[in-house]
Amino acid sequence: MTRECAALLPGVCAALADPRQPGLDDTCLEKLLDWFRSLTWFDPSVELVQDNPCLTELITSVLALPEPSPNILSFTLQLAGILSSSESRFQHLQQEKLLGRLLGRAGPLGGAPWEEASVRSGWVRAVHSMVQHQPALHFLCSEGSMDVIFALQGDPSLFVASAASQLLVHMLTFSVESETSKPVSTKDCDWPVCAQMIMKHIEESLQSSSASHMEQSLKLLTSLFGSCYAPWTEVLWLNVTKQIESFLKEETVQAQPMLANLLLNVARSPVFSDTESSFWALMTSALEHLTPVHAGPLAVGLLKLCKCPQDVRIQALTVLLQPMDCILRAASQPLEYAGLLDESVTDPVTVESLLSSKTSCASLLCQTLAHLEKLLSLKHLRVDLPCVSLLRSVMTILQFCSGFLSPASPLGSTISRNLINCFRVQKSALDILAALSEKKGCDTLIRSLFDILLAYLESPNTSPTVLKKAFQATSKWLVCLQELSCSISQCQQTEKILEDVFLVLQKRLCSPCWEIRDSSLEFLTAMIKCLRDQDEFRQSLLSSEVPRLAENLLKDPESYVRASAVTAVGHLAFITYFAPESSVVENQCNKENTVAKLQEILSTDSEGFPRRAVISIFTTWLREGCTGQLEDTEQFVSRVIQTVEHDLDWEVRLGGLELVEVFCSKTVCQLGLSECPYAPVSSAITSSTHQNLLQVFCRAKLFGFLFQSLCDCDKPVGQRACDILIGLRGNFYPISSLENPQEIEDSPAGHGIAWLQRTLRQGSLAQNFPTDGGNGVDFQDPESMMVALGAIDLLELHDELNKSSDHVEEGPQSLLQDILATVGTIEENEVDCY
Repeated sequence: MTRECAALLPGVCAALADPRQPGLDDTCLEKLLDWFRSLTWFDPSVELVQDNPCLTELITSVLALPEPSPNILSFTLQLAGILSSSESRFQHLQQEKLLGRLLGRAGPLGGAPWEEASVRSGWVRAVHSMVQHQPALHFLCSEGSMDVIFALQGDPSLFVASAASQLLVHMLTFSVESETSKPVSTKDCDWPVCAQMIMKHIEESLQSSSASHMEQSLKLLTSLFGSCYAPWTEVLWLNVTKQIESFLKEETVQAQPMLANLLLNVARSPVFSDTESSFWALMTSALEHLTPVHAGPLAVGLLKLCKCPQDVRIQALTVLLQPMDCILRAASQPLEYAGLLDESVTDPVTVESLLSSKTSCASLLCQTLAHLEKLLSLKHLRVDLPCVSLLRSVMTILQFCSGFLSPASPLGSTISRNLINCFRVQKSALDILAALSEKKGCDTLIRSLFDILLAYLESPNTSPTVLKKAFQATSKWLVCLQELSCSISQCQQTEKILEDVFLVLQKRLCSPCWEIRDSSLEFLTAMIKCLRDQDEFRQSLLSSEVPRLAENLLKDPESYVRASAVTAVGHLAFITYFAPESSVVENQCNKENTVAKLQEILSTDSEGFPRRAVISIFTTWLREGCTGQLEDTEQFVSRVIQTVEHDLDWEVRLGGLELVEVFCSKTVCQLGLSECPYAPVSSAITSSTHQNLLQVFCRAKLFGFLFQSLCDCDKPVGQRACDILIGLRGNFYPISSLENPQEIEDSPAGHGIAWLQRTLRQGSLAQNFPTDGGNGVDFQDPESMMVALGAIDLLELHDELNKSSDHVEEGPQSLLQDILATVGTIEENEVDCY
């Protein structure tokens, strides 16, 4: 602790203990506790308490108050716990007879303050902080505190209940690992006293007739096995295994979700890595006895485990596939399609009853589809997914949801009624449909699959959110379709599908619903990104009305749609204007017209989204070399940055800097200075090349924009500008040869550069500094800019810009000063602690 903080601390403690003072807000008190945690973490000695008697005086004063405020009492409890985290300070507070009055029988337990959840929470957190040494454990066991902690597991406050459970995990782990010198056995006498008490409590709760007590112990075990992988946990597991087995066989037990979580945490523990272990037999039993809803999360967790035995893995996959199998069998004519499974893990009637119920059908299918999609995303899955049959089942679900399928069985009719227009299931099914586009063999169903997708895209009953998912799935499958187009019949099929897709897209681009117009434009952009090099796609697109309709939406009344239209039109340009075959005069005219429209949006649109989209598209064009020769590009960049440098949206200004960075990189490479952007150059580079490069940058008015951005009020803008300038400097100055300060001062530009240095040190306070040369700096003069790059300490600026905004005010001294300045001065305490 610094001398300044030590001098301020007595006043703060006196203010905290004074009942006449208004209480500080919880944030301020928490920051104060954070400071004490950091002090005690680095220094376990008793001197902190001995040298600052105001701390024990604060505890004594609060204990003497007839009705301390809950937040001050909670703070005091936690402070005592933090101070007691070292054995020496614990003994000191014991000698002062304070700990028993705070954390023991004589404390606030059971009194009026205990009714406050904040006090109970403060007590639990205090005990957790204190339990870092054996005397603390002995104190709690002898003071009757263990029963209090056990009771708090069922506290009405979920925060307190969760904290009590975490405390018991910490105490059990610390007790066994700090008090045991040899491996523990199943005999109770081999366990430390505290561990024995907790173990006995767990076992009694698991056998209790009280459902809440049983659930509390299951949560406690789940947390323990999720965080502790010590060998002794196997002994603990053996003590409770029989009870867990009995729970699995009780079909009415309410704790199935907790059982699934517990078993999965145990399975993840390296302690149970032996594939011959009886533990895996218990997993098989769990997959069999848990309901499909609760077995699903367990199954997908097991399938992600490397060490899971193959027979358990196959059983887990079977659990996930059962609902999909049931869907196929319910929809098919007899023997038309085989199901997904030869045999099931649990009675198929269980799954059928869940799918027959209106309330559980959608939930089960959404959960199952989400789990299967997760498995499809894994690179290494140690079981084979029957992807073709799975795809057929997903297509069936989509047909059920839209009413396109007449089921062949009574069960199918019931499921169809349950799923009709069920948006949740439609979205989940379309997600997994998109994922299946990358799997082998699924292309055999591509024609019927596109029939379903097109039906969704065309249907007026398709909700905007489902339509967005249908568009995403369609774009994925269109890529798959293009890869198949090799024979004449397949080419004809592709052309027909693309024609149908663009007909639907034309209608959707004219929808009165802005979300649909927006999704349609996003779909168009996604298709162009993936398929712009495919002849069939380009021909189908250009022969449709889609390009014209997309350009019309640049004037849409909704800003999100205008932004999406900008992106779509920008990517369309790669096909309409920038492709080698499109360089005719008419196209050139249309191209200039489109560029003018986008520049108008950048300079006049009232919303930020379209302007951000324009600068992003311009950068994409520049990156892909679509802006013409160097002279044309120079003028283009200059016009753009003169527009964005005054934009009120910092993301637009940041986009302008990205454009500048790409331009600099390309120009450096084009002039032969470096193959790699921003690589330091050798002294062999001629001064004329340097001069050419500087002239290009100055004509484009880059430097005014970059130096002005260093003073931007939004830090990311300044940081990006600084990075670009440091990169540029590397092209003009080898590391060891920056300008001599005296030479700069004597140069013609010296006065202006000195002004620039002073201005940049002011940072955002100087954000509106002029760039027209009126300050003595000519930002379009190559020689001046060469001097500026060598003179200004950009690395120092970089460090300043990367400091947190509160680096000056952050610190305990500032916090203590704030508390003293604030306590008792205002009614509504709004102290701005760091």
